[in-house]
Amino acid sequence: KGQHTINLAAMKACMDARGGKLGYNVVALIETGEETGSPGLREFCREKKDLFKADVFIASDGPRLNADRPTVYFGSRGVFNFTMTLDLREGGHHSGNWGGLLANPGIVLAHAISTIVDAKGRILLDELKPAPISNSVREAISKLKVGGMEGDPEIDPDWGEPGLTPEEKVFAWNTFEILAFRTGNPENPVNAVPPRAFAKCHMRFVAGFDPAVVLPALRKHLDRLGFEKVELTPDREFMAATRLEPDTPWAKWAIKSLTRTAGEEPAVLPNLGGSLPNDCFAHILGLPTIWVPHSYPACSQHAPNEHILEPVSRSALRLMGGLFWDLGETDSLPLP
Repeated sequence: KGQHTINLAAMKACMDARGGKLGYNVVALIETGEETGSPGLREFCREKKDLFKADVFIASDGPRLNADRPTVYFGSRGVFNFTMTLDLREGGHHSGNWGGLLANPGIVLAHAISTIVDAKGRILLDELKPAPISNSVREAISKLKVGGMEGDPEIDPDWGEPGLTPEEKVFAWNTFEILAFRTGNPENPVNAVPPRAFAKCHMRFVAGFDPAVVLPALRKHLDRLGFEKVELTPDREFMAATRLEPDTPWAKWAIKSLTRTAGEEPAVLPNLGGSLPNDCFAHILGLPTIWVPHSYPACSQHAPNEHILEPVSRSALRLMGGLFWDLGETDSLPLP
């Protein structure tokens, strides 16, 4: 809500300064279901494609690289959520009478997951890894630095794919995460072998990786290792990964505008480390996508006390005012 408000306020300031006109037409789309997979957004974009005919898509969400560094990104990693379930029997059984005789689903499921990702977060299946990082993406990422600011969590240097920088791990690689793991009754544990275990998992993936391969690859892998009783269920429709190359005309225009307003070149991300329904705009509507985030990494996103900072908000208002103003200077636009 804060990011939407900043953008609308910046646009109003431009209109006031130009006598009630912007110099271009705007179609505003405010979407509120992103945290639950943006239900209906893809269908809406397909059905209303004529309504959204445009030259460019400009939006704001997510954090800057850090609070002090204006940031622009041109896509996002995708995300695919799924559940791994092992249901072995009805009800729990006394661990003194049956322990050592009945398979413990929590133990079995934990071992199944350990064959997918190792103890340091490295993905073990080649089918779940992306293509090698291109030189252009590696060069863009080399100018970035993740973490190290006040309020940021301390990075675990040995976590993730070996041989990659922290920035490459976030912006140019796939990750496998366990979001929740449950067996038995954690709130009131009893001395019984539980009947069932499940893990909520997901993968973040970069542009060029096909998420449709995830469950078939896992199914084949688990069956081969004797974990055929582990069920795999997709939780919801995945968000596809997108990326607009930083050297394309609209990307270069946005970088130039933000640099002029900020007095320094912004952090340029080939794609956000998180996920957005950007495929709706980039793939379905066929638009070049420009994202200018107004939050910061330690904002407690998706957690209690999620917030924005006043200095970042003030900076963001200036940046978006400059961007919307420059959009009205048609001579500078990369129009066909």
